[in-house]
Amino acid sequence: MEIIKPGTKIDFIGKRQIGFTLSAVLILLSLAALVYHGGLRFGIDFAGGTIVQIQAMGDAPMSEIRTGLDAVGMGDASVQRFGARGEHEYLIRTDQTLITDEGFSEAVRGAVSDATGLDVKVQRVEMVGPQVGADLREKALLALFYALLFITIYISGRFELKWVLSAVMAGALIGAVYLFALFNVSIPLLILVALVVALLMFWQLRLKFAMGAIVALLHDVFITIGVFALFGVEFSLPIVAALLTIIGYSLNDTIIVFDRIRENIQRHARKPLETVINQSVNETLSRTIMTSVTTLVVLVCLFVLGGAIIHDFAFAMIIGVLVGTYSSIFVSSPILLLLQEAPGKGAAEAMGQA
Repeated sequence: MEIIKPGTKIDFIGKRQIGFTLSAVLILLSLAALVYHGGLRFGIDFAGGTIVQIQAMGDAPMSEIRTGLDAVGMGDASVQRFGARGEHEYLIRTDQTLITDEGFSEAVRGAVSDATGLDVKVQRVEMVGPQVGADLREKALLALFYALLFITIYISGRFELKWVLSAVMAGALIGAVYLFALFNVSIPLLILVALVVALLMFWQLRLKFAMGAIVALLHDVFITIGVFALFGVEFSLPIVAALLTIIGYSLNDTIIVFDRIRENIQRHARKPLETVINQSVNETLSRTIMTSVTTLVVLVCLFVLGGAIIHDFAFAMIIGVLVGTYSSIFVSSPILLLLQEAPGKGAAEAMGQA
């Protein structure tokens, strides 16, 4: 059974202005969510502090749990339910960096048990110092930055045979970030400036495929982060792993479309570039939709049945797959039209391959 019949002729490229407008709206909403909420809600991995997960042998009122925590010097800790309600698990979080030895776990267990009148088990205790959290934040940003730059080398080399040019450019940007970091310049600011410079260089050097891929990936990551800010979801190391996975997934979709565009430019060199791109997107549409749907089925199962630990990771992946599928059709491919060298000419000449 074929869900999407061969030979579809949907005018995706003709509707690119609608796609660009929708992307702009989503990016602005993401930015507004970040500003309104004062940035992301960092987890213990990045913010530092102490987390204690406990399980009570019955439903324990939050006020009584806080009373017990006050007895061990954790009166300022936040308490929230964790996992399924019937499991009576609670997550306790404080910004304090506490000594989490065996005596600490026993003190928390005893204090909460006395306050609630219920047997209590300490499931886990995690502590991250503020300096470690700051280092992890910087390393996470650098991981995303390096992933994006190395992807541009691959895209430029594979589709435009500009391995050396893209490698030199990426090397210069990485070197500049590393050099300025030695002088304690803010890593987030450095990476933001480096990405803006990279985009300007792609535009100036007419690295068309690299430009389309990198804009689509930044689009996917930023919107996913914006959704996290909107819903107040905690940003932690598993979410960084999810973002890197989203980058890989979205890039895979984009490469499939770019491969078909390159093949069709060679086959139909005299056709307008807009027609060739539209034909290529339609020819890969079935594969794109089926891959996304099957991936989403797995992710929804993880989100619903995977438990609280993997809940946020699955949520990030669901958002990323949806946005990544959209961007491979409505963002990365139409950008090639913006960078064509001879508008109105045949596809090969427009892409500088004549």
